This record gives sequence, structure tokens and C-alpha cells, in this order.
Amino acid sequence: MKTIKIIGVPEHFNLPWHLAMEDNAFEDRGIQLEWTDVPEGTGKMTKMLQDGEADLGIILTEGIIKSISHGNPSKIVQEYVSSPLLWGIHVDANSERNSIADLKDDKVAISRMGSGSHLMAYINAQNQGWDTEKLQFEIINNLHGAVDNLTSGSNAYFMWEHFTTKPLVDNGTFKRVGDCPTPWPCFVIAASDKFIEENEGLLKHVLEVINTYTSEFKQIPSIDRTLSNRYEQQLEDIQEWLSKTTWGQEQLSEATVNEVQTRLHDLKLIDEVRKASEFLWK
Repeated sequence: MKTIKIIGVPEHFNLPWHLAMEDNAFEDRGIQLEWTDVPEGTGKMTKMLQDGEADLGIILTEGIIKSISHGNPSKIVQEYVSSPLLWGIHVDANSERNSIADLKDDKVAISRMGSGSHLMAYINAQNQGWDTEKLQFEIINNLHGAVDNLTSGSNAYFMWEHFTTKPLVDNGTFKRVGDCPTPWPCFVIAASDKFIEENEGLLKHVLEVINTYTSEFKQIPSIDRTLSNRYEQQLEDIQEWLSKTTWGQEQLSEATVNEVQTRLHDLKLIDEVRKASEFLWK
């Protein structure tokens, strides 16, 4: 049995992995998949891949492209979620701010530099026509840190996946002033170059298993109720999320890699636009 260390966020997107592990689908291929939840998100995960603490990561597309551009010896092995991620934009529930425009000069609470919450703050600011060089950040590590930060009077705003934060909007912790969808497929599966080099055959087995599960995921009986119960979300919210979400089973396109790089380069978040092939496992 070969052990493979895999990391991802503790969110509903990753249920197919957990169902496959519960069914021993990887063990049937001689693979012991060791899953670690990383609530801090993409910034932490790219570092774990770079430092050899993980072999595979389910990671935000823009985050891993930025990290590889900065020297992370990893590759995107395929798309995971091919639909956009809907980023909710939040303030403290008691704030007088009611629109994205009201946030123009405010600080942004982010999990860490290089995270999705960091990079999407730039995308949102660019969409709004703001001067992105004036953005200021406060590091809050994770969702719990964001709750502490916003409710303690920081006056920052915080971007996180719309449906994950919806219970905090419903219970009066946050107010959502708008949404910002990613302009590309949101999650990819990434692997360290070392792991790919030494385990290409095993990697193909992992992808075959997870692609079977994701392609059939929405047809699982009562999957909406399973998601609602496991992730403590309202059934109607999960149903809406499922209607917007598609899983991918193919490699990310070179056109998408170039589109992400171009946006990151325009925002001065990467130094150059490189060949798309440098980011993708062939």
C-alpha cells in the first residue's frame, strides 16, 4: 500500500474525495490516501506542496498558478471544479456599508498572502475600477479569524466562498454586500514535481478514481441532504450551490492558464507571463 498525502479545504466541494475514501476506492488500487484539511486555504496549501508536506492539493487555480510562477516546483494535473467560485464580499453585520462601492478605501481581511482571499481582492478591485496599488491587508488566517476580526470593529471587508459563509450571514455575524465570481474554473488538482516524477502511475489511478466519483456525484440519491447535514448548511442553499457547480475531469486548458497569468501580471502579482506548458502536467 502506497501512502499519498493530499490536502484541501474543509468545504463541500471536496465531498467526492471523502466518499471515495469511505468506499475504500483508493485502497482497492493499492493507495492509502491521507487527507488533511487546511482551513487556511490556498496560501498555506501552496507552501505545503512546495515544502514537501503534501503530494497533492485541491487548490484554487489562480493561487497555484501564482505560486508556480514564483518557483513552486509543482504542476497542475487537471481541473477539479470547472465552474467559477462565487466569492461573497462581507462586512460586520452592524456595519453601515451596504454595497461593494462603499468598501473602496477599506482594508481587506485575508487568510494569508497568496491566498484566494488575497488574489480575489485584487480581481474585485480591478473590476470596480479602483487603484489596486492602494489595497491594504490584514492577515486573519482562516474563517474563524475573519469572524474575530470583523466583529471586533476592524472595519475591514472579507472575501470567502459564498455558500460556506452563508450561515454566518444568516445568523447575523456578517452582512454580504455583493459577490465576485472567479473569471475561470476555480479548483484544480496540483501535485509536486517530485511526486509526479516518482509516482506517475499512481497519480493516474488517483485521477481515474476521483473522476469517476465527480462525474457521478450529482446523481447520488439525496446528495443534497448529505451535503446539508455534513456541512451544516440549509438544504435550499446546497441545492442552489449544486445547480451552479460542475466538476471537471480534463486538464486545464492552456488558454485558461494564459488568461490567469495575464490578469495576475496586469495586477503586478507575477513578474512575467510564461509558457502555459510550464504549469501543466502532460
